[in-house]
Amino acid sequence: MKGLLLVYTGNGKGKTTAALGLSLRALGHGQKVGFLQFMKGSKNYGEVKIFEKLPNLTLVQTGRDCFVSFENPEPVDIAMAQDGLAILSQWFQEDRFDLIVADELLVALGFNLVTVQEVLDLIEQRPPRLTLVLTGRYAPDELLAVADTVTIMQEHRHAYQQGVEAKEGMEF
Repeated sequence: MKGLLLVYTGNGKGKTTAALGLSLRALGHGQKVGFLQFMKGSKNYGEVKIFEKLPNLTLVQTGRDCFVSFENPEPVDIAMAQDGLAILSQWFQEDRFDLIVADELLVALGFNLVTVQEVLDLIEQRPPRLTLVLTGRYAPDELLAVADTVTIMQEHRHAYQQGVEAKEGMEF
């Protein structure tokens, strides 16, 4: 069966959550899932805590546990994003997953940690049967054009705007 390229983007909440749900669905069918988080390094995310306990799932984080400067990212952030691309390339060559999620890869693009051409070249390397999910804000038109499915999360209202702090189990 042919794999698909899915893009979850937009300024609304739910991009990573949708990818997590898709991952759980694939695991429920006995599929193998690779979940690579760009720009995330905290072990306090709920998915990190539960994914350690799930068979057939590999989680890798290529980011620090701090915010990255949009205007002036540090060299370490660029290097870690490049490491993430290298891991994706390796996973594609190994061809051991049915589903790979590149979580926040689109944010890494928006922060200029990786280039659109690097991502397009990488997409071309993926095994034909592999489904690849890209999440994050800032999806460029070039990626939207090649994706099989595009979901744009649109924010209408968020509790944060009313002063509600990020909630464990909801935002992380």
